[in-house]
Order: sequence, then structure tokens, then C-alpha cells
Amino acid sequence: MRCYLLVDFGSTFTKLTAVNLDKEDILATAKAVTTVETNIIEGYERALQELYNTIGGAISFEKVIACSSAAGGLKMVAIGLVEELTTEAAKRVCLGAGAKVELVLSHHINNQEIQKILDKKIDIILLAGGANGGNKECVIHNAQKLASSSITAPIVFAGNKDAIDEVTEILSEAHKMFFICENVMPKLNVLNIDDARDRIKDIFVKNIIEAKGIKKVEAIIDRVVLPTPHAVLMAAELLSKGFGDEKGWGDLVLTDVGGATTDLYSIAEGLPTQMNAVLSGLEEPFAKRTVEGDLGMRYSASGILQAMTPSDIEHYRAQGIDMVQECAKRHADIGWIPSTHEEFMVENLLASTCIDVALSRHVGTLKSVYTPMGMMYHQTGKDLTRVGAMIGTGGVVIKSESPKQLLEQSLKHALKPHELRPKNPQYYLDQDYILSAMGLLSMENPTLALRIMKKRIVKL
Repeated sequence: MRCYLLVDFGSTFTKLTAVNLDKEDILATAKAVTTVETNIIEGYERALQELYNTIGGAISFEKVIACSSAAGGLKMVAIGLVEELTTEAAKRVCLGAGAKVELVLSHHINNQEIQKILDKKIDIILLAGGANGGNKECVIHNAQKLASSSITAPIVFAGNKDAIDEVTEILSEAHKMFFICENVMPKLNVLNIDDARDRIKDIFVKNIIEAKGIKKVEAIIDRVVLPTPHAVLMAAELLSKGFGDEKGWGDLVLTDVGGATTDLYSIAEGLPTQMNAVLSGLEEPFAKRTVEGDLGMRYSASGILQAMTPSDIEHYRAQGIDMVQECAKRHADIGWIPSTHEEFMVENLLASTCIDVALSRHVGTLKSVYTPMGMMYHQTGKDLTRVGAMIGTGGVVIKSESPKQLLEQSLKHALKPHELRPKNPQYYLDQDYILSAMGLLSMENPTLALRIMKKRIVKL
């Protein structure tokens, strides 16, 4: 029996997925609490023993490949020129690389912002600014600020190419670790993420893993190759596009509700479907990820409460549900697990709020404009109204008593008609929590990863 072991060192749990290559299927899965604060190998070995117990004994693996979001994941700062343009482009690159964007800075950065970068212990700085041939003074100023600081994090420069020589000289003389990439916005409203995203991934593998103590597992694992969210994005894109003769599912939306964040992924061009609609604003990536750090079922439960309106809270109170108390309970005890029907119902309500708010921030919007030629519409962001599949994952969705209802509730948008949400998708569940594992497997065998996802991600 030929097997791979795929590992996700998560912020809360270390998750293992064993794949039987011959049968083209999942052999078993297991998880244990991540032990990054002591020795990350401890949690891995506990999960491995659980996996062996499920299988019925120890087996050998041809390859052991891992991704990681442990120790805070990949923390980045995006620096640009104009907030709506190069700064937003830099932010999208960070998110596409699987990072958690801790800071977003624009224009000329100052000493207080430098201190924020130091305080948040940023892993990588993405420095952008100016289209090619445009403003370069600002990005040179920002390079000088970084150079004169005590910051030691690697700096990825992906701004105006006309500033490369000056930025290289400034950072070299300051003995900073830096990398030069293609401009993330070479032309106005044009997005170019691949080069910078790939460089960030390389830095994560070569530098960040060791700094977070994850390098300790190299003796028992072949390689840690990706931040976990990037692995999930790869899996979602493969499932959408297909590979070779193996067809994909087409345009899709993936929602991942976790304890600390809610991640949304859309794999679609998102071009206008409304007649007389024109695109405005920054170009959108085909494979897009957004992460809401204020929306989570445990660490960030207080953010869910803040996202509710007073009328929402009063509505639930009239039904006998004290959302203030429920959110406080979950925030205070991140290991709390629901056991009764009523507790699962409240979990569903909180999770649907997470998805609803995250979708509002992710999808495009449509604004009507009166013109001499009649009514026109300006579309900003992606039109996801015709997306054919919506996939739910994350512990609260997988364990829900009614996952389809949870996902359906979050898509109702009678009060938000300007938002370009999916209208009539098919609903699916990542019941075995395998998406990050399939992203890893896709690097070795994309056809196999695609077939397993199509088999294991079930229609609701």
C-alpha cells in the first residue's frame, strides 16, 4: 500500500490526512492540539498515534508534506501609495499568499507606524507603491524609513520599477534582507500578484518556518511547503478549473469559519452579468481570498456580537437567546464544545453571521448611475451571482446539525440588493476537512487531489 501523509500544523489543531495512492482515496484522518508553545512534535505524534489507531497499526509513508498556520501563521504588513490602489493591490497579494494582514499602510509611513510593525512582530513586509513610470518618491521615502529602523523582517519590494535602483541601494546599505519583485500594479487598476506571491511563499518556507520553531519537525517530515490558507486556495482553484482530462466544478465560493477568523475564497472571473454594467476600481484576481480577523467562533466571538445590529440582538433575546452572554462564553472558553440541540442552534446563528458579514466584505457591489444614455451600473469587485457551487468547511460548519441551512441562511440578501452574492448555488460540505491536505497533494499529483475532492466533498 503506497501512502502519503499530509499535515496541517494549525493554530489550534494539528491535522493529519493519510492518502492511499493506489485506491485514490483518504485512508484516515486525525488531529491533536498543536503544541507550538512547547515542542510542535508532541502534538504531531499524538495525532499520528490516533491515526495509527484508526488504521489498525503503524504504516510507512512515501512522503510526508506539511503546511502551517501555527504560531500566528504568516503575519504581514502591506504598504502602498494610494489606499484604494497600490495599497489594496499589496493587501491582495499578501492574502493570496496565505498571510494574515496585520497592518495596511499607505502614503508616507511615519515613526509611529514603524513602531506598530515592530510591536506586531511582522514576518514579512510587502512594500509597494506607484504604477510603473508613476510616483516613486513615496516608495523611496518608505524604503528609507524601513532602512533606518530596527526592523529585521524580510522586505519584498513590488512597486514602481523606476524606483528599483534607489530602493536596492537604500536597503543594501542598511543591510536589510530584501527581495525585488515585479510591480503588483504595473498599470492603473491592473493587478499582478504572481511574482510577489511566489516570493512570499519562498521566504515563508526558507525563513519563517525556522523562526517559528516549526523547523524542529524536519527530521520526521519531508518538507513544510506552504502557509495553510495558500494550500486551501490552491485546492479550491484546482477543484474549480480541473486538471487535464479531469473536469472541475467551475466557478465556486468556499467559506471557512474558524475559531479566530472567517476566510472566504472565490474562484471566478467575476465579470459583470448585469446589462449596462461596467467595471470600476482595481482588477480582481481569479482566485481571491479575504480573511476577517474579527469574525470567529471562539477567539473572535466578540467580533460577531459587534457585527450584529441592536435589533438583531433584541430579536434573538425575544426568542430566549442572550447573544451577549453566548459570545462572551465562547470567547472566555475557546475549547467549549456544544452538546445540545439548542447549543448547536446558537452555533449556527453565530456562524451564519460570520459568513454573512464576510460575504458582504468579499463580493462586489453594483451602483446605479443615471446618464444621458439611460441607466448604467458601476460594478466594483466581483460579480458572484452565477457561481454554481458554495462549499462550507471549518469545524462549526462540518459539525452543524444542518450545514445546508446554515449556508443558505447566510446567502439571503433581501436587505442587501446591491451586493453581488451567489443567487442559486449548489451546496457542498468538506466533511473530512481535507482541503488544505488536497492543496499539498496537488503539488505532487493534481489529478489525484482533484479526484479525491470530487469524491469526498459531498453535496448537501
